[in-house]
Amino acid sequence: MSSIHSSRSMPRRWGSAVLAGAMSIGLLAACSATGPGDTAKTEGSLSGETIAFVGYGDTSPWGAYFNSVYMPALEAEGATVLDLTTMDAGIQVQNFNQAVAQKPSVIVTLLVDTQAMVGPMRKAVEAGVPVIVVDGPADPAIADDPGIRSVLSDNVALGELAATNIIEGIKAQGRDEGNVIVVAGTQAMLVTQDRMKGFNKVFDENPSFTILDVQDGNWDPTLSGTLAQQLLAKYGPDGVQGAYGMADYMALPIINAAKQLGFAVGGEDGLIVSGGNCFKAGIESIRAGELYGTATEDPGTIAQKTAEYTIELLTGKEPPRVVTLTEDRVTAANLDEFADRCSKA
Repeated sequence: MSSIHSSRSMPRRWGSAVLAGAMSIGLLAACSATGPGDTAKTEGSLSGETIAFVGYGDTSPWGAYFNSVYMPALEAEGATVLDLTTMDAGIQVQNFNQAVAQKPSVIVTLLVDTQAMVGPMRKAVEAGVPVIVVDGPADPAIADDPGIRSVLSDNVALGELAATNIIEGIKAQGRDEGNVIVVAGTQAMLVTQDRMKGFNKVFDENPSFTILDVQDGNWDPTLSGTLAQQLLAKYGPDGVQGAYGMADYMALPIINAAKQLGFAVGGEDGLIVSGGNCFKAGIESIRAGELYGTATEDPGTIAQKTAEYTIELLTGKEPPRVVTLTEDRVTAANLDEFADRCSKA
């Protein structure tokens, strides 16, 4: 196992630009001469390192694309990656405990149930196995432990951006008030809770706009569509003016449900819908004038940042303990700026 620097560092924010050269460390490093007994690895090589990846399962569209970027990037550097991905909270706890027992070089995890993972993460810290938490933060009970590192989305900002999209879109129709429904991600995750904090904050600042109902869509497109049908049928076209699907693949089923129920979508008087976790289908829907807007936090960008961070950590580069990516709002007004980045998945 590589030597891990575990002292606390100040958080750093990464923008959306790819850090040049970070993914090609292994290709550029040259074998250096070592003296007798010198165990230093060639810089950039992860040969002999084992990464236990306790991430989201491929049943999540976001997780599937993240996994397709992250794991191959590490394997290309010579690492062994243990695929322990799942979207089942109970199985994730079991997989994490299994990973601790195997004493890998590092455990990288995206938390399905934030609170349920406190105990397993404590076991990792006690065993001296470093942990990298990705996307949403660890529970406050353990998040500040020096053995816990993080590569995070700015989820509060993502909620704020979605709320801004919806309120801006409704106001552009000449309305000064409106009712909004939300189909959220898994509510046991701090990812979801933080997004709702940001979303609620913007609505608190705009009291003529009301959040009618929030339902747990569990990051599931099919469930999101079912919930949307129920909510839209309950409130009707006159009772709801906006909707938030926490990911593009949750927002688009809301649009489909609205159409099936005879709602107008977008335009001068239709339902204003915002997504998030931008995807190609969301970008296409914005171009078509149906999805009003989305936000970044596309899986490819954070997967690449996490791969870079993992490589830095295991090659002694001592990255900051906490890194938070910056997020951006995406609408028709700035679509060309983000279309390529958001169309990878």
